[in-house]
Amino acid sequence: MWREALELLFPPACAGCGRGVAVLPLCAACRPPPAGALPPPPAPLAGWRAAIAHDGAGADWVKRFKYPARGLAGLDLAAEAVALGLMRELARGAEPAPVVPVPLHPRRLRERGFSPAAQLARAAARERRAPFAPTLLVRLRDTQSQTTLARAARRRNVAGAFAARGPAPARVWLVDDVATTGSTLVEAARALERAGAREITALCLAWRPLLG
Repeated sequence: MWREALELLFPPACAGCGRGVAVLPLCAACRPPPAGALPPPPAPLAGWRAAIAHDGAGADWVKRFKYPARGLAGLDLAAEAVALGLMRELARGAEPAPVVPVPLHPRRLRERGFSPAAQLARAAARERRAPFAPTLLVRLRDTQSQTTLARAARRRNVAGAFAARGPAPARVWLVDDVATTGSTLVEAARALERAGAREITALCLAWRPLLG
C-alpha cells in the first residue's frame, strides 16, 4: 500500500534516461544487452549465469557501480540501483540456495570501502529470501587484479587464494561482479567444495569473454 502511494507521488523513472516508467531501474531502451548463454562452466561449478554483457553501456554501468569516486562525490545511487536490480532479476531464475560472495582481501576492502560482490550477493539473497553468508569464504592473500592478465596467468594469480571458515552448505550460490575466464570463481568454488559444498552455481552481474 505504501509503495503504491509513493509511486503515485513519485512515479518510477529510468535511471538511464529519466523518462518513462521502468520495470527495472532501466527502461527497455536503456537496458544493456543480456549476457545470453555462457559456455559450459569450468569444474567444480555446476552452472554459471550472468545478467548482462560487459560491453558498451553494460560496461559503463559496471564501472560506475564498482569504482565510485570517494566521498559524497562518489554517491551514485543510479548505478547501485541498476546493478542490484539486475542481480535481483537474475536470482529469480534460479532455485534458491545460501548465497556466498567472492570476498575481497581486507586491504582491498579498506581501500575501496565496500565489496561489490557482497552487495550483489545480499540483493540476490533478499530477492529469494535465502541465507546470506558473507563471511563463509576468506581471501588468504592480496592477489593482483585479473584485468590485464592472460588466461594462464589468471589461474596462477588466484591459485589457493581462498579458504572456507567453516562447513559449507551442500548447495551454494557463489556471487561475483564480473566473470571472464572463471578462474576466480573456480578457486572460490574449490574452497567451498573442500568445506562440503556439492552443487555450486555462480551468479554474476556481467560476462566479459577474454579475447585473444
